[in-house]
Amino acid sequence: MDKNVIVKIKGLQFYDLEDDELEMIAPATYFERNGRHYIKYDEVMEGFDGTTQNLLKLTGSSLEVTKKGLTNVHMVFEENKKNMTYYQTPFGNLLVGIAATKIQTKVEKEKIGVEVDYALEVNYEHLADCKITMDIQPQGCKNRETHLLS
Repeated sequence: MDKNVIVKIKGLQFYDLEDDELEMIAPATYFERNGRHYIKYDEVMEGFDGTTQNLLKLTGSSLEVTKKGLTNVHMVFEENKKNMTYYQTPFGNLLVGIAATKIQTKVEKEKIGVEVDYALEVNYEHLADCKITMDIQPQGCKNRETHLLS
């Protein structure tokens, strides 16, 4: 895959009475090393100056998300395992628990698809059941709306 890619991330949180969906599309840099896939991109937080640098690290059975900048965190998603971390935000620190129930990665020559289902805790309280889907494709790819894991 090319070094210059587009990363499309959709997040869906299922609360008791409502669902909340977010989508982000950003130019990114892709590289592979020792069987691991890395995607680097910058994120802008509305209402704040500066950016957050994001690094996604994919293996067949896990996803790591590292954020540095306005927010700081190192989150590890491993199937059937709960991981705890501190999430530093401009509003204060949160103790976050991530219990992934499904991690599915599909790597092809010109695209990568990722689906992660997980339970999200904040300060030991269940907040939401969540789903993340990611599509990573070379910049200039004509068909951005493919569902990579369908």
